[in-house]
Amino acid sequence: MLSRVAESLYWLGRYVERAEDTARLLDVHVHTLLEDPWVDEHRACCDLLGVMGVPVPEGPVDARRTVQLLGFAPGSTSSIVGAIGGARENARGIREAISSELWESLNVTYHSLRVQEADAARRGPFGFFRYVRERSAVIAGTIDGTMPRDDGWRFLVLGRSIERIDMTARLLWARAGSRAAGAGWTALLKSCSAHEAYLRTYRAAVEPERVVEFLVLDRLFPRSIYASMLVAEQCLAELDPTAGRTGVDNAARRLVGRARTDLEFRLADELLADLPALLDRTQTTCSTVGDAVSRRFFHREATLAWASGSST
Repeated sequence: MLSRVAESLYWLGRYVERAEDTARLLDVHVHTLLEDPWVDEHRACCDLLGVMGVPVPEGPVDARRTVQLLGFAPGSTSSIVGAIGGARENARGIREAISSELWESLNVTYHSLRVQEADAARRGPFGFFRYVRERSAVIAGTIDGTMPRDDGWRFLVLGRSIERIDMTARLLWARAGSRAAGAGWTALLKSCSAHEAYLRTYRAAVEPERVVEFLVLDRLFPRSIYASMLVAEQCLAELDPTAGRTGVDNAARRLVGRARTDLEFRLADELLADLPALLDRTQTTCSTVGDAVSRRFFHREATLAWASGSST
């Protein structure tokens, strides 16, 4: 496979995942501000922008401005519109490597965004968030249902998994300083599409220790950090199965494997005490793995920044 094609598939997977996760996060964030009059809106919005790696603008920052920056900013792939645009641009250059159904799903989604944005200006952003979630699910289903399980599919899933690890780590980091049970932890679960799965798993009230355990260590929930690391490691092993006499010489696979092993043998009781440092290491690992993947497969010196304003 050409490195250009592999790179586009990798970023296509990352951008679609980023758009979906950001839509879920903004949906929960805006609902929280509307339902809880005691929340400091400026501080909550600034914290969210910081978690997402977006510079906080000068002046007061409210929900409307935050939605504009993370939802509709066309020149930044940190926004929903920018991420979907980045996914479409990558898909447009590799039409021969993806199914026609996948291209049509991406293209229809992209061209419908302007209408959805105009509707959001009149009725509020919740319909837009729902549309992005639904279309992201359609795109994910189309990928899984129409693409063979070859290297192209592996690069797509690898990009999706690394983005998912990074996003879950960012969301957990925002709650890492609080150990009191409350609505914030429930909102965190909803942002990760994990609330119902959590309740079915524990059959108990939302508690910080269990939320962290579920989102970090759970083997069966596909958005947990551990489960996503396992998928990424499997993709890297299949993309580059060779190993030297002294072990794996693929830097990206080695980094993911180390991080996954650290989690695999960690006790749940230890997580909250070491959570900030653990999440910092996880985000650093995501960045380093991205660089290693670029050097190994795409012949680049380093990967693009998470908040880059241009697509690959």
